[in-house]
Amino acid sequence: MSVLIFIDQSEGHVKKSSLEALTYGADVAKQLGTTAEAIVLGTVSEDLAALGKYGVSKIHQVSNAALNNVDAQVYASVISEAATASGATVIVFSHNQTGKAVAARVAAKLKAGLVAGACALPDTSNGFSVKKTVFSGKAYAHVNILSAVKVISLNPNSYKTVATEGTAAVEALAVTVNDPKVKITAVNKITGEVPLTEADIVVSGGRGLKGPEHWGILLDLAKELGAATACSRPVGDAHWRPHHEHVGQTGVQVAPNLYIAIGISGAIQHLAGVNRSKVIVVINKDPEAPFFKAADYGIVGDAFEVVPQLTAAIQKMKAGA
Repeated sequence: MSVLIFIDQSEGHVKKSSLEALTYGADVAKQLGTTAEAIVLGTVSEDLAALGKYGVSKIHQVSNAALNNVDAQVYASVISEAATASGATVIVFSHNQTGKAVAARVAAKLKAGLVAGACALPDTSNGFSVKKTVFSGKAYAHVNILSAVKVISLNPNSYKTVATEGTAAVEALAVTVNDPKVKITAVNKITGEVPLTEADIVVSGGRGLKGPEHWGILLDLAKELGAATACSRPVGDAHWRPHHEHVGQTGVQVAPNLYIAIGISGAIQHLAGVNRSKVIVVINKDPEAPFFKAADYGIVGDAFEVVPQLTAAIQKMKAGA
């Protein structure tokens, strides 16, 4: 019996959300009085043994170049075989794009109960109950998993990463790797930007900025904060900003530590994609904007006056003045 955590990687680098999953999985193992192990697929350039500081004792690596690109069916087969071989009774994923595609398939293969979008450790006092978000983060549900094998995907940025001392043993794992049914012929990547799903800070703009020619004030603020940039759906639809920056229920769902919304009214579809942010700051000249009801901090004012002053204040603070 053990807990098996899936380590998601891209271009050889372990994703931030996987570090949260490692800490979470290790704490689940402590609850159950068992060991925490991990599995990583593909070639990784980082020091995998150092990931032991997040609580795992062993990392199984399937170092096959064919696994560098995610194929949900192939990944599910490999992880299911590894889980069976290691005797894992709990398998933990991050509830990111890869986890959403793979976790359910693994659960089906192992005839396991699945909780997708967990936000807290299981309650094992009377069974195995997992708290998760529902209705786009507006409420919580407690789900009992009754199956012998359990699969959990953890909401990104919902569990604090804790690093201690320790290293993990890294072992090559021999499993069957099927040929993918989908062939990737080309990959178009955005470079030079902080990925939205990995960003600690996101600065987002809406129609209140009045046009793409005014986006400079937002970009300046994001640069000073080391933040990713985003936008509301109307902005993406109007082609003021690239489509990949659209956040919301129908776009990218984010959960940064800080989300700054500039000139965004806060339609329910937008809120559904950002309401897991730790802190939300809203800047809008309309005091009745719905977004203020969801904000931790709000500034009622003209973005063209407020944002440059905010950027200047951050620059002054960074300069130590």
